[in-house]
Amino acid sequence: MSLCLCVLSCFSRTHFIILIFIMKKFFRKAFIAVFLLGSTGTAFAQQMPPVPTDPDVRIGKLANGLTYYIRHNGLPENQADFYIAQKVGSILEEDNQRGLAHFLEHMCFNGTQHFPGTSLREYLESVGVKFGANLNAYTSIDETVYNISNVPVTRDGVIDSCLLILHDWADGLTLDPKEIDKERGVIHEEWRTSLGAMMRMYETAFPTLFSGSKYAYRLPIGTMEVVDNFPYQALRDYYEKWYRPDLQGIIVVGDIDVDQIEAKIKKLFSPIQMPANPAERTYFPVPDNKEPIVSVNKDKEQEITQIMVFHKHEPFPAEMKNTVGYLAYSFMDYAISHMLNARLQELLQTATPPFINAGVQDMDFILAKTKKAFTGVAICKENGIGTSLKALTREMERARRFGFTASEYARAKADYLSNLENVYNERNKMRNEQFVDQYVSNFIDGEPIPSIAYEYATMNQVVPNIPLEGVNGLYKQLVNDTNMAVCLFCPDKPGMSYPTKEDIRKALAEVRAEKLEAYVDKVSDEPLMQEKPAGGKVVTTEKGQYESTVLTLSNGVRVVLKPTNFKADEIRMQAFSAGGNSLFDDKDALQFKVLDDVISLGGLGNFNATDLQKVLAGKVVSVSPSVRTLSEAVNGSCAPKDLETLLQLTYLTFTAPRADQAAFESFKTRMKAALANQEANPNTALSDTVTKMLYGDNPRVMRLKADKVDQIDYAKVMEMYKDRFADASDFTFIFVGNINPETATPLIETYLGGLPATGRKENFRDVNLNIRKGEWRNVFHKELQTEKATVLIVESGTCDYTLKNKLMMSMLAQLLTMEYTETVREEAGASYGVGVQGDLSKYPKPEGVLQIYFDTDPGKRADMSALIDKGINDFISNGPKAEELAKVKEYMLKTYEANQKENGYWMGLLHDYLWEGMDSRTGYVDLVNSITSADLQQFAKAFAAQKNRIEVSMTSGDIN
Repeated sequence: MSLCLCVLSCFSRTHFIILIFIMKKFFRKAFIAVFLLGSTGTAFAQQMPPVPTDPDVRIGKLANGLTYYIRHNGLPENQADFYIAQKVGSILEEDNQRGLAHFLEHMCFNGTQHFPGTSLREYLESVGVKFGANLNAYTSIDETVYNISNVPVTRDGVIDSCLLILHDWADGLTLDPKEIDKERGVIHEEWRTSLGAMMRMYETAFPTLFSGSKYAYRLPIGTMEVVDNFPYQALRDYYEKWYRPDLQGIIVVGDIDVDQIEAKIKKLFSPIQMPANPAERTYFPVPDNKEPIVSVNKDKEQEITQIMVFHKHEPFPAEMKNTVGYLAYSFMDYAISHMLNARLQELLQTATPPFINAGVQDMDFILAKTKKAFTGVAICKENGIGTSLKALTREMERARRFGFTASEYARAKADYLSNLENVYNERNKMRNEQFVDQYVSNFIDGEPIPSIAYEYATMNQVVPNIPLEGVNGLYKQLVNDTNMAVCLFCPDKPGMSYPTKEDIRKALAEVRAEKLEAYVDKVSDEPLMQEKPAGGKVVTTEKGQYESTVLTLSNGVRVVLKPTNFKADEIRMQAFSAGGNSLFDDKDALQFKVLDDVISLGGLGNFNATDLQKVLAGKVVSVSPSVRTLSEAVNGSCAPKDLETLLQLTYLTFTAPRADQAAFESFKTRMKAALANQEANPNTALSDTVTKMLYGDNPRVMRLKADKVDQIDYAKVMEMYKDRFADASDFTFIFVGNINPETATPLIETYLGGLPATGRKENFRDVNLNIRKGEWRNVFHKELQTEKATVLIVESGTCDYTLKNKLMMSMLAQLLTMEYTETVREEAGASYGVGVQGDLSKYPKPEGVLQIYFDTDPGKRADMSALIDKGINDFISNGPKAEELAKVKEYMLKTYEANQKENGYWMGLLHDYLWEGMDSRTGYVDLVNSITSADLQQFAKAFAAQKNRIEVSMTSGDIN
């Protein structure tokens, strides 16, 4: 506390006024130059209180320049995360190297000095670290980050092995020519999978948006000409040039000994040598512009029209980031986006909304870390580009011209401080990855890493003293007349009208010339509920499953309480009742298909959707109803302090759903526009074909199309919703988290005990939503902008709903994933990855489903489908390999152990037990360990013997 008081005493009102003045001038280039170089700026920087680094993280730098971050953290227990972050990305490539940074990332999993071939992946999977889930990496424009996450660290040697892997990634890749050639195919398939309409349009837009900058041609995937043909030495040269200690940061967070880890890092990484005459790590600028840059892009597979408006500006000076001024600036930035987004969402509730959706945020200028941009995005009708562009820029201009109101600002501050309080309350319950993300940002971008306690104390003093005038002044500097860019992404289709660049510039000028009126914030001091309901009483209290308590209320509502201390500021709620839309007639499928979306349009009680968000400002609470196929449900969550608000919202969800005709008309307008061109997306054809193959013409699964939207009957939808929530007597409510039964019970009696109860007896019905039986195959041709084949295989059949069978279906999917990673991805180089999912369901009748999905070269489709079948047939003939099964078990047991301190896990357990009668915990470990290769072989054999297999393939190539 003394530290916080000392800092705050330095942060005087005078200094804060200086800060606001600086913020108003911050992005004027001439001032920046003085600020960074002049004595006045230096003096001011010295006056600004520095942000102390969290004392619980140990940061050091070796003599060779390598930086390390180490922190002990107990969540999850007995696990740790190991990361290496590199200040190296695709921006450093030359034109003949495009794709090498990303290629090098792939090669880190294909042979290192101490882990040749695939032994790195095999070793980590043997200790429960799954490839893809816990072992992964990403390459961006300016950084590359590798992770080994959720590593069990109780075994001897695991820590040493993980550090050795980080060492090899830093300075020990083998880059074997055979492995390089194998990986060319994998990356080519990654390119094929990722190259959709948006990616193609970005590639055409960037040369215009980043004209004069290296960012114009540096997407990490690179060019396939380079990927397919670069000489081996080119990759080795790139590795030696850029993977070096001064650009590398090691991060270890978890249930570890900090002193021990530090000693190991020093011993292992200190011998790595810096190269002689290292190349300069340059950060490339983005040129400014006086007249708006405009880029109009089209693609035949684009569904929607999207507008992006950028107001470019300089980033916050790096040397000032570690000051209280930056924390204050970050809050102001948050408040601006928060307030303007609320205005845009309010526009969506009008009967004739100017766009389908819209939002703003200050962020990196798309790819560039050297330039920021206050960015507005709007999704609009195909022929409504001008209207949407003007509406978006008009609201941005209105805020610039008149500023935000005191009431808007009060809500923004309340939400910010409430969220900050939530983080502060959870400060001792943070997971490893939350700290890792902070340290990666600190290393790569220089983001400060204060302790949560410091930030909470400081910002609770700073935020109330930041005047609205300062926020409005900052916004005027972010959004001004220069340094603008506008980018359009449009469907390429006949009959559509596209604006020219001059049309766009003219529209921007017209908005600036408009006579606007200030925004009027309509606020109410009316409480969420005028009166409390009469309520009910707890009539029975019993011990429930998993040390829960079951309350039965006088109206029949059953409430299950499971207090935990896993998170200090979280209570989760889940409520359910049997019935769902299965009790509705098939002829009303259109109405109940949109029910969940429509019911939220009108708000609750006396508050429309916009006013409801205003009245909830400063509260951490959410409630969401839904009507599923077999049940109706209400999900929610809150901070403990907001439990009464959660229960009030729940009460209103049952008793006072609000109709809003204007909001419904807006929904229809936006929905028709969003669906108008959905057939342009090739995945729509794939989805329609799969649905038809699986379920025939069942109206319950038919896709909503634009020409059906006007047939939605608002009154009918509201009537159907009210029917499902008219009787709460058969509802079960589950609460898991930091809930105190003594203080919660009176609130539960008031609000849940006050819910309507008619005592009707009902259950769901079987609506014959059955997967087609037998063996079927449909391969169809589809013209695609990028040559590709997509294959989906679905195997189904009856299967007893037992915990053992659920575990075996999960194991089967995981083992097949490992098999296909080796055969289809690594050996054949024919797909970026094969997704395998397996699941069992109990209702309306026990059934198992195994799904296999992958993209590939059209010319390889038939061979890869055969390879998929071979994998299943080999499994049935021989069972899984013992070592592969051991890896799957290790991962499942590790995950099970970590889940013991997760509220979501216990919520799922209780739901499964109360809804399905499934005890998914008792004997879990013994059951996992007891399953043998023979068990799995027999399980797969029996499941496949039912011969229910559907294959759907969409290809731009030959269908034979």
